[in-house]
Amino acid sequence: MRRVRAAVAEAPGAPFTVRDAELEDPRPYEVLVRMTAVGICHTDLVMRDTWPRHLTPMVFGHEGAGRVEAVGAEVTGVAPGDHVCLTFASCGACEQCAAGHPAYCRAAQAQNLSGGRDDGTTPLSLDGAPLHAGFFGQSSFATHAVVHERGVIKVPSDLPAAVAAPLGCSGQTGAGTVLNRLRPEPGSSLVVLGAGGVGLSALMAAVAAGCDPVVAVDPVASRRALATALGAKAALAPGDTLVAALRDLTGGGAHHVVETTGRPEMARRAVGALRPRGELALLGLGGEVTFDVRGLLAKGVRVHGVIEGDSDPGRFVPELIGLHRRGLFPLERLVTAFPFEDIAEAVAALGDGGVVKPVLTFG
Repeated sequence: MRRVRAAVAEAPGAPFTVRDAELEDPRPYEVLVRMTAVGICHTDLVMRDTWPRHLTPMVFGHEGAGRVEAVGAEVTGVAPGDHVCLTFASCGACEQCAAGHPAYCRAAQAQNLSGGRDDGTTPLSLDGAPLHAGFFGQSSFATHAVVHERGVIKVPSDLPAAVAAPLGCSGQTGAGTVLNRLRPEPGSSLVVLGAGGVGLSALMAAVAAGCDPVVAVDPVASRRALATALGAKAALAPGDTLVAALRDLTGGGAHHVVETTGRPEMARRAVGALRPRGELALLGLGGEVTFDVRGLLAKGVRVHGVIEGDSDPGRFVPELIGLHRRGLFPLERLVTAFPFEDIAEAVAALGDGGVVKPVLTFG
């Protein structure tokens, strides 16, 4: 056991409180990682606010980056001293994992959202009692995390930790939706609804793939300005004439729309902005959406539900790092760093739209 500092949610919707906790040594297939950075994602906040009370207190965080301090006896992919980013957990053996789609792993619920390992245990404890963890296989709102080796990806030592961290979720979710699922042809039009960390990652990937035009929609002026700086032809506020404006900008309708807000009304407007046989990718954790089925049939629209960019992180994260090296995926332009102890300030900045991707850093 070792002493760590962790941001604990004591109950559903409760603010994060940084407390001292205890962390077990890694099991044979696990890795102990000392965090150097961790991104804050809207998913952390949505899940914290709706988390089952019986699975609290809980440590969230699922965009960790750090250095390996120790490995279990059966770990072969990384070694102490390696720089890594952390990503979601998967079993590696089911049909979806074997086919290269681990985001749809049959064991995803147990491994990512059960409040512990898939066997019901947790590596963390608080004042001698179990502290729920294992969020997306990591619970990286802490100075250290114990992670299964499948959730650990080696990254170059000179890659800034504040860039490596978002690759584990928001970066690969947005970019993977474009590059792994939609796979747009160069010159095709793509609209991104919501210019947060996921949406702007999708936008950067679309620009890198040669989409034209790329259009962003967001209510926050600073995010619209960032979208155009990153290559969008236009960035619009979501007003009453949005669908008509998008259809005009894309020559009669977009080939692809990536919806990241999770708002049902935006998903419906997305369908209106598509051209015949266009494709809609739904990424946001929103409520129930109802569509006019006749309208979908008439336009031949294809709707995709996408988790984690439908990526195989061990393959795709290095691809994103390669794009970053070439200046085609400048993820650092989305990042604002905060000290770990200032997690409440970082959460507030994300909530009011003043920051796109807050990343907590550890001294």
